[in-house]
Amino acid sequence: MSKYKILILDDEQDILDVVERFLNRKQIVDVVTCANPLVALEMIKAGGYDLLLTDIMMPEMNGVEVLKEVKKSTPDVKVIMMTAYSTIDKILECEKLGASDYVTKPFISLKDVESKVLDTLGL
Repeated sequence: MSKYKILILDDEQDILDVVERFLNRKQIVDVVTCANPLVALEMIKAGGYDLLLTDIMMPEMNGVEVLKEVKKSTPDVKVIMMTAYSTIDKILECEKLGASDYVTKPFISLKDVESKVLDTLGL
């Protein structure tokens, strides 16, 4: 069975490191991280990713804009939003745009993040 490939996009290196280490520990998925939304979009367009886990609040380009671009260029890629600002409006907007799920930061538990990733991938 081939591993699912996940891209984590966040402007906070600590978040990238912690989530990458946690998701990689069981070796069910292959995790790649990126801190720049524009670079992440190029990576997604180049192909091979099954899931994008993206922060909403980032400089240069926010996660909602990233979500719109991903769904336009590679609609099969699933997207989970990460946000410290879990307003119902923002969550509903992301769902309408095609986000599969969301997680709030700070994370209640990394197991919750892992569970949402595996559920979204159907694992």
